[in-house]
Amino acid sequence: MTEVIAGDGAALSEELQAMRAALFPPVAQKVLRSFSSVEAAKLIGIADAYLRQLSLNGKGPQPTISAGGRRSYTLDQINELRAVLDQTSKGKEYVPHRKPGDHCQVMAVVNFKGGSGKTTTAAHLAQYLALQGYRVLAVDLDPQASLTALHGYQPEYDIGSNETMYAAVRYDDHRRPISDVIRKSYIPGLDIVPGNLELMEFEHDTPRALADHSGEPFFGRVATALGSVADNYDVMVLDCPPQLGFLTLGALCASTGLLITAHPQMLDVMSMCQFLLMASDLLSVVQDSGGDLEYDFIRYIVTRYEPSDGPQAQMVGFMRSLFRERVCTNAMLKSTAISDAGLSKQTLYEVGRENFSKSTYDRAIESLDAVNAEIETLIRQAWGRAE
Repeated sequence: MTEVIAGDGAALSEELQAMRAALFPPVAQKVLRSFSSVEAAKLIGIADAYLRQLSLNGKGPQPTISAGGRRSYTLDQINELRAVLDQTSKGKEYVPHRKPGDHCQVMAVVNFKGGSGKTTTAAHLAQYLALQGYRVLAVDLDPQASLTALHGYQPEYDIGSNETMYAAVRYDDHRRPISDVIRKSYIPGLDIVPGNLELMEFEHDTPRALADHSGEPFFGRVATALGSVADNYDVMVLDCPPQLGFLTLGALCASTGLLITAHPQMLDVMSMCQFLLMASDLLSVVQDSGGDLEYDFIRYIVTRYEPSDGPQAQMVGFMRSLFRERVCTNAMLKSTAISDAGLSKQTLYEVGRENFSKSTYDRAIESLDAVNAEIETLIRQAWGRAE
């Protein structure tokens, strides 16, 4: 029977590799699309007419102009324009990097239950912030490595031994600096610490380390690793595994903000209740042992929400009455656009509007932008920025 399972896994891996090669030829690597002048202007925060005037005046990088006269910019060019405008503007901020004294924001996206939209939330948040001009590190702590796959890496092919967060938190002499395993993504401003099944080793190693009572405690290792590269980033987004193991506890101790995803159905909310009760018990022990659990904010994000579904709407109302302002004002709507983009291992920010019906795309992207902008506001408020 083990031979059957191993054979099925190998066959599936080979087919996934072939699919990736077909989707992202010629070197099977993802690239980020260009953005229309309207999209570029919106990302920068200026009018399209002003962006055109900058181009005519020779300020900043020049757009690519198609045969039909459409202007487009790469994200690198958009970031160059941000820098140009930041130098000449009076008061308005175009490059949103944190200032000296602002601490790096570390967002842990967590839930006890799989299928709550955790990875979808983490991936879209990380990419949204990068598109807004922040320096972002996405960290895949889930052995299933869906965040890694979304960013163009096939975990079992592209991520070798000792090339995940495990390398930076392990207990033996093979421990490496996290800077050794950080990879540039195809999105400017977004780096990634990939994951694969190797991350499970930390769950196996930690009980033995606890018995030895030696070295840095398990709950501080993720924070130490991330702290060593914090100066290079404004925000870090941690996609945690759907379990309350040692790696998740380490992520919770490293974080400045918690984002708890919640699908508004009774079984999912009951599971979240168990997660909260168990987390509070374990974190109180960690805190008594010296763990740092000071958060700038905690927010519940309603995911895969269908407003026309009466029981779901009732459940959201129940959560808002119970948790009040800790439930995000905006919800992440269930959308075929998001799931269809996922079929080609992409997020909605990577695919163009022309790939969907306009109403479907607009509804989904407005939902994502609203949720992510709300989190961005919380980050900036934690830095003391007036909005």
